[in-house]
Amino acid sequence: QVQVEESGGGSVQAGGSLRLSCTASGLTFDTAMGWFRQAAGKEREGVACITWSGDTPYYADSVLGRFTISRDNAKNALYLQMNSLKPEDTAMYYCAACVSVAGLILPSSVARWGQGTQVTVSS
Repeated sequence: QVQVEESGGGSVQAGGSLRLSCTASGLTFDTAMGWFRQAAGKEREGVACITWSGDTPYYADSVLGRFTISRDNAKNALYLQMNSLKPEDTAMYYCAACVSVAGLILPSSVARWGQGTQVTVSS
């Protein structure tokens, strides 16, 4: 059974930092993995995506220079270091398999979704 579990969310003030973690079991981790977020009343958006080898990350313009995606394939784990957080980063964050197409980060055909982890940034 496929299980994806995100953790590390919380409430911080603007300018603060959080590190999100994602672990996956029951599925093959040998694919590009990424982070997505969905704010209340808005559509889900891709935030960051990293290739299986970990040498090529992609970022949405809104987080470029502030967020860093990384992975540990030995642990089937994915991370997102978020610095200089802004109120507009407030959302539920999810990890899933991803693709980068024409500058957009999209869920891939093998994406599986967990419960997500909530990030709240206050001004």
